[in-house]
Amino acid sequence: MTQPAYDRIGRGYSDVRRPDPRIAARIVRALADAESVLNVGAGTGSYEPGDRAVTAVEPSDLMISQRLLGSAPVVKARAEALPFGDDSFDAAMAIITVHHWADPGAGLAEMVRVARRRVVVISFDPEPLSDLWLVRDYFPRALEIHAGKMMPIDELLALLPDATCESIPVPRLCADGFFCALWDRPEMHLDPNVRRASSVWHLMPARETERGLSALRADLESGRWEQRNGHLRGAPALDVGLRLVASEVASPGAR
Repeated sequence: MTQPAYDRIGRGYSDVRRPDPRIAARIVRALADAESVLNVGAGTGSYEPGDRAVTAVEPSDLMISQRLLGSAPVVKARAEALPFGDDSFDAAMAIITVHHWADPGAGLAEMVRVARRRVVVISFDPEPLSDLWLVRDYFPRALEIHAGKMMPIDELLALLPDATCESIPVPRLCADGFFCALWDRPEMHLDPNVRRASSVWHLMPARETERGLSALRADLESGRWEQRNGHLRGAPALDVGLRLVASEVASPGAR
């Protein structure tokens, strides 16, 4: 069995990857009237709704250790083998985690198995990243990494019953500091603690990372970044490929 990814890269994760209330609101809306929720690949507990009975599943000891006191009870397990019976929860959710699973198809099937009503997944469509300044001008390898790691959205939809997809534009000053959420704050990418909390930096060759960081640092100091992209600092939100997939597993009482 391989070591969970975030046992290697999760140090300080909760300091950078805080839930953004605007994204959280979309998740709550998608969960609808589900009263019991399984959070698969739960990490430190971001986006777990506080008004539901939540059970978390997480394979990484390091991530479990960063869960706040009073957060949902957590079971150490993997998405591909959920230790629960059929129809155990009203809903199952997986938030920016499917690309870390050893077998995404098996994990999604397990979510469908344990959920009575719906499955909610947030993942990425890599295509919008091709036009993002961060990828286009400084870290082009990131597009290849995302495309290689992320299950195509149409494949994800095909694996879930009665599934729909909607975009979640990432809001300005997003509290969740994942790679492309910092589209309006380029200087944050220069902080190694911020970079540590996004897996793409751990997959990018060190030489390419340093080359891109040097170019970004120079453009920030010269004002070139501001000339080319400064208009983004005031934009309310930007589509960087974040997608919410919701699957209606069954109507209440149908199973």
